[in-house]
Parts: sequence; C-alpha cells; structure tokens
Amino acid sequence: MTKSQLYRIVFRTDTKPGRQFDIVLLWLILLSALAVIIESVPEIGNKHALLFHSVEWVMTILFTIEYVTRIWISPKPLKYIFSFWGLVDFLSIIPTYASLFFFSYHYFIIIRIFRLLRVFRILKLGRFNSESIFLIKALKSSMHKLSVFLMAVFAIVIIMGTIMYVAEGGEKGYTSIPQGIYWAIVTITTVGYGDMVPQTAIGKIISSVAMITGYAIIAVPTGIITVEMTKSNQKNKCLRCDKANDWNARYCNNCGHQFPE
Repeated sequence: MTKSQLYRIVFRTDTKPGRQFDIVLLWLILLSALAVIIESVPEIGNKHALLFHSVEWVMTILFTIEYVTRIWISPKPLKYIFSFWGLVDFLSIIPTYASLFFFSYHYFIIIRIFRLLRVFRILKLGRFNSESIFLIKALKSSMHKLSVFLMAVFAIVIIMGTIMYVAEGGEKGYTSIPQGIYWAIVTITTVGYGDMVPQTAIGKIISSVAMITGYAIIAVPTGIITVEMTKSNQKNKCLRCDKANDWNARYCNNCGHQFPE
C-alpha cells in the first residue's frame, strides 16, 4: 500500500477502509476515555490498578502508532504536527510516557496532572462529526455580536455590583466593589450560591432586577448563534435551480452549479 492510499484511509472518509478506520478509532477513543473516568473512582481504580495500567499502555501504544503513521504519510508533516488535531494527538499520548521519568514521591502531583491530560483523547471525537465544523463556522460568524453582548453584560454587572456595594455596605458582606461584582455575576447567571444575600430593601429590589435581567439575557447568545446557523444553511441554496443542499456542499446536487466560496 502506497503512502497516498494510506493517507486517504487515515485522513479521509470517502472510502470503505477509511470509514472502517474511523469507526475503530472512535471506539478506541471512547474506551480510553471511559477507562480514565472509571479509574478516577478510588474504590475501582485502587482495586484494579494493574488492569487500568495495562489498558492505559495498550491504548497509548495504539495511539502512538496512529500518531507516527499520520506524521509519516502527511505530505507536510510539520503542518500536521503543529495543527490543532496534531497537538491533540500528541497530548493524548505524552502523559503516559512522561510518567516514566518521574519516580520520586515528590513528583506525584505532577504525574497526576500529566495523567489528567489523557482526557484530551476525547477531543479526537470532533474529527468524526462534520457538523462540528458547521457549529464552529456559526460561532465564528457570531463572534462580533457575542463580543458586544458580553461587553454589555460586563457593564451591567459592574453597575449592579457597585450599586449593591453602596446600598448594602461592608457589614453585610459586600466589602468591596469586586465583591459586589461577584454577587452580580452569580445572581445574573442564576447560579445563586447564597453566600452573599442582600438585607436592605434597596438591596432586595436590586436583586430582583438582577434576577429578571438574568433570565432576559440568558437566551440572547442562543438566539445570535441560531441566526448565524440559519444563515449558514441558507448559503447553500442553489440560485440556479432553487434546490436545498448540504451546508458543506461545493456544488449543487441537482444541477451541478458551483457555490461561491
């Protein structure tokens, strides 16, 4: 098998072997992520430490073979290595190898931090879902509107936090404007920890306004992104035959007309 044939199987899904490779890789990723999650339960992880250790090394070796293969068959290896998925693939295997070089008890915490990076493997699932690209495009298109929205929310939070600091005072827990801003964020996002509660009538009125404001603004980002997703879908409606096509289609499935980039 030539490099070009192997490249088509590993990096693309337009062939039966390519789809089979993706399915196998998908199950390996899910199994690896599940093993990491279950191992974190002390009662299970300590009892079956050898089993999880063996599974981890088997998965690491398999993903290492995949990573090296992708580098070998890539027309531009450095481009793949420093790409987003290349870095994710690297981060998914490096923690296990890094743990070999830390034998001292003092480095135990560092080893655990490295091992936590194994959950990066689950990010590899994104390459199997073309709809994730569609969502990313919608997020990029709505970034400017979302930025303006977040700036407006930030201004509201500062104003409400400052007013609450003045209205309640330090003896009620609002010892500074940042503390008031923290309260405003918790209230507007409807989290409501309850560690800071207004006592005065003015404070309760401000809290009521903040709660209502929170419910009003929570749906705004969803609406912005939904509009951009709808626009993205409409971009692939053929102007020649007026037929709907997939959002990622380059040519009309009905008349063959090429869509503008």
